[in-house]
Amino acid sequence: MNRKSFWMIVVLFALYCGTVKADSGDQNEIVFTPQWTAQAQFAGYYVAEAKGFYREAGIKVRIEHPSATQPAMSRLRTGECQATTLQLCQALEMVDASLPLINILQTSMNNAMVIVSAHGTDPLTQRGARVGIWSVEFGQLAMCMSIKDHLDYKWVSFAQNVNLFVAGALDATLAMSYNEYYQLIQAGMEIDDKAVYRFREHGYNVQEDGVYMTREYYEQHREQARKFAEASRKGWEWAAQHPDETLDIVMQYVDKERIATNRVMQRLMLEEVLRLQVDRESKQREFRLRPDMVSLASKLMHDNMMLSREVKYEELIED
Repeated sequence: MNRKSFWMIVVLFALYCGTVKADSGDQNEIVFTPQWTAQAQFAGYYVAEAKGFYREAGIKVRIEHPSATQPAMSRLRTGECQATTLQLCQALEMVDASLPLINILQTSMNNAMVIVSAHGTDPLTQRGARVGIWSVEFGQLAMCMSIKDHLDYKWVSFAQNVNLFVAGALDATLAMSYNEYYQLIQAGMEIDDKAVYRFREHGYNVQEDGVYMTREYYEQHREQARKFAEASRKGWEWAAQHPDETLDIVMQYVDKERIATNRVMQRLMLEEVLRLQVDRESKQREFRLRPDMVSLASKLMHDNMMLSREVKYEELIED
């Protein structure tokens, strides 16, 4: 089954079961589900909740992290949350699979994905290599790159850590520069710069994390969505100005969720996430979805048969 067919089946199944609950429960509450477990990648939202920015905006926000059986995208489809973070490529796939979405806040301005080689060599020379890829569908650009450069990578799925790579079962692995890359360093691996392929430096600088709602929910709750986006942005701006206190807040969430990590790792992640929020051209935190990056991602994915059509920028923003 190809990726397009998979998403179509998931969307149709959700609609068939009648599980869309966007308007059930407390009409004044937004359930927000980050796309992964508690970590500094989502620090701005934790800050907005902890510092009372959501409350000051007049909205009630409940942060619920996903589980293995209920990933963030599934929760959004079924109405179990009203907002989630998605990478741009994920959002394009969902729109192409007939689930209209709207981006209410863009935090990532730069791509964080890298390939790390196990052999200290340039990943571009590793044709036919066994390369680790996330099982949660984060690797669209890597697949495009492998096809374009005729690398014929053999993709090996992993769930959430670098164990396969560290154990020597892979020739290379995909990693986020704010996450798995630092996990490898903490595992004691020495990584030569020539063994790291940074996608943003090779024509693949596609934005990643943004906050999305279904267009149906957004159109019924525009003011609520606007307040949520503004308060979340305020949380990120505060985090950039107060990294130490922000880290304290992150660790409270990490401890509550019993996540196996440490303060050093979360500090490194926070620093990198904040750095990636600064646009390379304007040198500012713009918090906006860039039309050129939507166009680039959509064309790459369509050309490589990951989308049935090119999704337009206008489909992801407010009318």
